[in-house]
Amino acid sequence: MTVETEELELFRDTVVRFLKDKVEPHYDQWERDGILPRELYLEMGEAGLLCVDQPEEYGGIGAPFQFSCVVVEEAARLGFLALASNLTVHSDIAAPYILHLGTEEQKRKYLPKMASGECIGAIGMTEPGAGSDLQGIKTTATPDGDDYLISGSKTFITNGQNAGVVVLATKTDPKAGAKGTTLFTVETGLHGFKRGRNLEKAGLQSADTSELFFDNVRVPKSEILGRIGGGFGHLIDELPRERLVLAVSAVGHAQGALEKTIEYVTQRKAFGQPIASFQNTRFVLATCKTDIEVHRAFVEKCNAQYAEGKLDVPTAAMIKLATTEMEGRVTDACLQLFGGYGYMAEYPISRYWADARIQRIYGGTSEIMKEVIARSMVGR
Repeated sequence: MTVETEELELFRDTVVRFLKDKVEPHYDQWERDGILPRELYLEMGEAGLLCVDQPEEYGGIGAPFQFSCVVVEEAARLGFLALASNLTVHSDIAAPYILHLGTEEQKRKYLPKMASGECIGAIGMTEPGAGSDLQGIKTTATPDGDDYLISGSKTFITNGQNAGVVVLATKTDPKAGAKGTTLFTVETGLHGFKRGRNLEKAGLQSADTSELFFDNVRVPKSEILGRIGGGFGHLIDELPRERLVLAVSAVGHAQGALEKTIEYVTQRKAFGQPIASFQNTRFVLATCKTDIEVHRAFVEKCNAQYAEGKLDVPTAAMIKLATTEMEGRVTDACLQLFGGYGYMAEYPISRYWADARIQRIYGGTSEIMKEVIARSMVGR
């Protein structure tokens, strides 16, 4: 075992202890509440579990990317996929956008507070009429002196209720198609900004998912993130990390579902013997284990490519497609082994199954992933 691996596993132990001490006792209540408490982010920040690979000068601990993956992976494995989802958006999507594209002023303004948990990040992309087709967004940013006036709405926004800053996709030139898209960092305390309702979902109950409304929100030009008109390109550049982290959570989540199922089938009896003794059960478990490990190997390969700056968009689409489809197969197969009990909310496997379904939708649907992959092979 190398020193780096030892450090990673020590960090994993820290993450697991935190999740078991600070999250597990309260998670059921947070699921009923439909939201994670802001205090949890402060506690995670204090423990060094937010924006882990962010440079120390901006409040992170400057660890390799794999350390950030461990936080998401373990949260997902333990059945806290709503938390993993929120952390992915905060630490692995919103913060990197600002780190990679922001001015020094933007970095110093937002990143230390995101690492401490004082400011929670969100991504404002999806609109009621524009999901996977981001070129179709209608939210506009109109120049007005030294400012821009932003108007429009977003929906399905993870961290929407708790967010302190939104990385917002707008149209600065509605007639220019993809070239008219510009990103902004928008503070949620600005006049004209309004949060809509906390949306009810089939799964990920404690992950606040919201509508956001912008009515002539005045934002200074200093809050432009990246290049004017370069927003669509910036989105493409950041997709590999987003989809890789979703793949990490998918593998961790499937692993956790399998662990719960092994525990159940070795204790539960039918026809006078443990369910685990039946050939069908054993074959299902073997298939699930193999499925998980094959995809874990692919994730590790992509992780290494990302660390070298070589993970491209088509490969990131492949890993997202493959792992989330696997996650769906595994959680469904595991629930089946629980029989009728698996469909009861009191059994954790039902949450694994329900939570897993969204992973094939957000971050780019499986269908869009297939299209991205196909275009890299045969063009349009």
